[in-house]
Amino acid sequence: MNRIMGSLVLGVLLGVVLTPLVILGWFRFGHMPVAVADTTLPLEDQLARISLDARVAAEQPKIVPVAADEPNLTAGAQVYLNQCASCHGVYGKPVGFAMHMFPKAPQLWLPHPDGKGVGVSGISPTEIYWKVSNGIRQSGMPAYKDTLSTSEIWQVSLLLTNADKPLPSAVVDIVHPQAAAEKGEPDSGKQ
Repeated sequence: MNRIMGSLVLGVLLGVVLTPLVILGWFRFGHMPVAVADTTLPLEDQLARISLDARVAAEQPKIVPVAADEPNLTAGAQVYLNQCASCHGVYGKPVGFAMHMFPKAPQLWLPHPDGKGVGVSGISPTEIYWKVSNGIRQSGMPAYKDTLSTSEIWQVSLLLTNADKPLPSAVVDIVHPQAAAEKGEPDSGKQ
């Protein structure tokens, strides 16, 4: 009985010591998937999402201090065009390299595959505000809290929350270049 108990204790001790050493070696010798083209680890996406969702839920603002009116939506569209469109695209014009990022940069003006609006439809402006302010580690999403004003972050957050609703024409002119170009085209022979 003592011999069995000693073997069990030795096995547990070896497991406790060897397991971290094997994992450390796996990291140290470059076997951890770090390239964008690498396959993900089992549960990697789910674990990252759980942590992100918990952090956002705990820290996002409770109220929206800015109205979703035409001046704020227009200002948000200009902020979006200057700061966000290079990765997240504009209406009907996705960014090609974004599909090769890890994780992929969502194209915020393309319709959802499930038909539930465009972009970030269904996400609260307070959650978007947190993500724009703080960024998302190892995703390419920068933190804008030191680049944009609080008002600008709220304006772009409100724009994205309202992207699937009818927008004022000044906003459409900024985020929907095709529609703006069509409005500016000369009359094609109609009398």
